[in-house]
Amino acid sequence: MRTYRLCAAAVTALLVTLPTLVVHADEAASIAAIRKSGGQVLEIAQNDDRLDVAFHLASDPVDYADLAALKGMTKVYSLNLRGTAITDAGLANVAGLESLTRLHLEKTGITDAGLAHLTGLKNLEYLNLYGTKVTDAGLKQLVGLKSLKKVYLWQTGVTEEGIKQLAEAIPGSDVVGEVKLTPVKPPEEEKKEEPKKEEAKKEEKKDEKKPEEKKEEKKDAEKKADEKKEEKKDEKKPDEKKPDEKKADEKKADEKKDNK
Repeated sequence: MRTYRLCAAAVTALLVTLPTLVVHADEAASIAAIRKSGGQVLEIAQNDDRLDVAFHLASDPVDYADLAALKGMTKVYSLNLRGTAITDAGLANVAGLESLTRLHLEKTGITDAGLAHLTGLKNLEYLNLYGTKVTDAGLKQLVGLKSLKKVYLWQTGVTEEGIKQLAEAIPGSDVVGEVKLTPVKPPEEEKKEEPKKEEAKKEEKKDEKKPEEKKEEKKDAEKKADEKKEEKKDEKKPDEKKPDEKKADEKKADEKKDNK
């Protein structure tokens, strides 16, 4: 593994090239207070001076006083309070952030009472309430935020009906609730229908022959057997000559003897 050593002059030159955060004098104190409490403040792009403020990585719990530093800031684009100990009362400090576009409140203890402080955020496009305690009643307070495009609500007290009503109130919004996975059933084998008892009996009756038919078949069989016996007898007997033929043969025999 290679290691590099930078001289003091090189470090200074590097720091000079990094983008610096340019803010108005009245916001400088707010940014310093946020950073002091463990929060982060960065410009969202080199050519965009809107601010990305995040408290979700703060080592100490975020309280009402920490969020009070947000008051008066005019360029906050994104605010991340994910997983913090923020309370409903603490969101009162967010109410005046008219420039706020993205707000992360997932995995916090926020309830319907806290959502009342968000009604003035007219530019809010993204709101994550995953894992909070909000319900359908709280969502009704958001219907006036017509810029909303994405709202995440899984693992909350919100119902499918509440999600539907919010989506209908804000055309073009994507309100995401609990994702339900439906198990796929394997294809069922086609079951061959067994004939009903009554039908089976009918088939059996069809196969059964009447007594008269059976007798006739028996007689035919006996006749055929007798005919075969007669044929066999005729084959065994030698050819018998008629009486006239016998006399003629005897006469010929006698004439042969006299000639001798």
